[in-house]
Amino acid sequence: MSKTVIFEVPVMFGDCDPAGIVFFPNFSKWMDASSLHFFVQCGVLPWRELVKTTGIIGTPLLEIHTKFLRPATYGETLQIHTSVQEWRSKTFTHKHLVMRGEDLLCEGTETRAFCVRPPDTPDRIKAIAVPEDIKALCG
Repeated sequence: MSKTVIFEVPVMFGDCDPAGIVFFPNFSKWMDASSLHFFVQCGVLPWRELVKTTGIIGTPLLEIHTKFLRPATYGETLQIHTSVQEWRSKTFTHKHLVMRGEDLLCEGTETRAFCVRPPDTPDRIKAIAVPEDIKALCG
């Protein structure tokens, strides 16, 4: 079982469409930010530090699914509850629950991979096995 980390987001006027409802791509932006926040809160070094010691450049997004249940508007503060739903050999799935207090507004899952730049082709990226030390920090 993974830890759950909460990332707070203040909704600004500019996050909304002309009707005052959060423009849907902002949920993806906030879930992406919450994904990185999850690892930092679990004790994983920031990617720019990790690349120096392990070569890991980050966890690029491979697939995303989002289900919208309720709208949000400016002036509200949302909480994104992020955990790892599943660890696979080279990928993992982040589960995000976007809440406004007790109300569930949005559910999202992201499939990501830990990646490095291969020495023979540094202009490309390659998925590696999920590092056991990182998995342990997040457990």
